[in-house]
Amino acid sequence: MSPLQALPTIAATADAMLSARLQHLLDHKTKPQGSLGRLEALALRIGLIQRTETPQLLHPQVLVFAADHGLAARGISAFPSDVTWQMVENFLAGGAAISVLARQHQLALTIVDAGVNHAFAPRADLLNRKIALGTADSLAGPAMTVLQCARAVEAGVEVVRNLPGNVVLLGEMGIGNTSSAAMLLARLAGVDIAACVGRGTGLDDAGLARKLAVLRAVLDKHAPAQAPLEALAAFGGFEIAMMVGAALQAASSRRVIVVDGFICGAAVLVASKIEPALLDYCVFAHRSAESGHARLLDHLEAEHLLNLELRLGEGSGAALAWPLIDSAVHLLVQMASFASVGVSERDAV
Repeated sequence: MSPLQALPTIAATADAMLSARLQHLLDHKTKPQGSLGRLEALALRIGLIQRTETPQLLHPQVLVFAADHGLAARGISAFPSDVTWQMVENFLAGGAAISVLARQHQLALTIVDAGVNHAFAPRADLLNRKIALGTADSLAGPAMTVLQCARAVEAGVEVVRNLPGNVVLLGEMGIGNTSSAAMLLARLAGVDIAACVGRGTGLDDAGLARKLAVLRAVLDKHAPAQAPLEALAAFGGFEIAMMVGAALQAASSRRVIVVDGFICGAAVLVASKIEPALLDYCVFAHRSAESGHARLLDHLEAEHLLNLELRLGEGSGAALAWPLIDSAVHLLVQMASFASVGVSERDAV
């Protein structure tokens, strides 16, 4: 459907021999088998991603992709679209939640202007990859043209390709983007839109009803858009399309992908419909309070690390999950085995 250049290819991480070696290492640490719970499965997953028994997490990169949505003019958000560019300035000034968390955990933070309706002054930590000044109104036509969608996906590929490190933490900002995420979930997972729609930035009951009615109309208008990239172009937005490309490139280069909340999850949903092996590389940080997120995680058969009732976005959940991911790797690599320190193991029964 699109003039996309060849997308990155992704190899599955499955390796029975390496998996057995990793499990043996975990089972013989100085602890009862399985006593570190899901941290052990997390460590094993990262070992498989990096193809080693001694993984390292190097130069983790938080990427916050920002863009505006034409559909926001239909009253689907509690906040005006100007909040998108204002929050980008807040990120750059260091005052947003993700800014604080990135500093706390020493994570590199890059903001990507995927299509914000604002002209930003150049900054070292701001990448200008603007496709347009926001997507079109998807009730009037596709949110993105085929060419715009392709350019956005390719820009996401390029952003990750040029970054150091082996971990990408995905984040986003865009007034109206929970609507895009809800429609992508409804279309690509076959979930009724009513189960996908939440309050976003804080809609009241009347606002939620209006949002649902608008999204039903958009889905009806774009009923032929069933394939992943067709749905992506129909429902937007630029930041979601760039995250699709970023996730594909990250997995292709065997990076760990830390997935934030509902909108980032929707991008991963699209990317996984293109390359199912991408899910091998994903760590799902949390389950958000956005109602569709639980259904998205269920569809992807994904386990999340945290449930803090977050609904902020920005990559905040990914940053909060980061210490758990880092700890899982340190435990695998640095924790002693029974044999190495002369501690007796449990007797066989």
